[in-house]
Amino acid sequence: MDLTGEGNVFGLDESQQPTLQDMHDRLDDPTIYNGVRDKGGMVVLATYRCPKPVIGAINGAAVGIGATMTLPFDVRIACDKTRIGFVFGKLGIVPEATSGWFLPRIVGLSQALEWVYTAEILTPHAALAAGLVRSVVPADDLLDTAYDLAHRFTQNRSPVATALARQMMYRNCGLAEPLEAHRIDSLAMFYTSKGEGKEGVQAFLDKRDPNFAARVSRDMPPFYPWW
Repeated sequence: MDLTGEGNVFGLDESQQPTLQDMHDRLDDPTIYNGVRDKGGMVVLATYRCPKPVIGAINGAAVGIGATMTLPFDVRIACDKTRIGFVFGKLGIVPEATSGWFLPRIVGLSQALEWVYTAEILTPHAALAAGLVRSVVPADDLLDTAYDLAHRFTQNRSPVATALARQMMYRNCGLAEPLEAHRIDSLAMFYTSKGEGKEGVQAFLDKRDPNFAARVSRDMPPFYPWW
């Protein structure tokens, strides 16, 4: 992604002072959309809303936006050549791409702050130890490892149930109390049990692979999206 400013800052006059209220009331106004909104964050939000599992195979350097844009991935796999850096402090700027929401949830608040404060480049094994990546594999095995995991995520799985589960995990973990998650769980279980769940149970009883025919594009339950 290439962001280029010429003259004023990304089309926003330097005398203008956008406010947090603008970010609520005018989020999609062209002046705010083009001149203020963090484009990396917009990519991350699109990934967050994605109904499919997302796996990152990190080969080489992932620094700055290269690191933060991987945070909404469900799984990150590194190779022995991977280097990761949240280097914003060295540049006099702040972490972007909604990393303040994702990174502490993945590695814990203290670890996230240490990485941001020090702005150091992490080895893949340091990222592994903190839980940022799932595994470290030889570079030549990186894509095969990611494809194998994607196959395990999707083979004989209901696309609708997977899409619901992904959003339930991300969104329910931030709710105020378990009762709020229970409301969503109950609806999701009700609708999937009426649909793909019948085929899944019958396939289990028949000792065969299930034939999940529902599709996210047309068969999501009526309460989706609930947020």
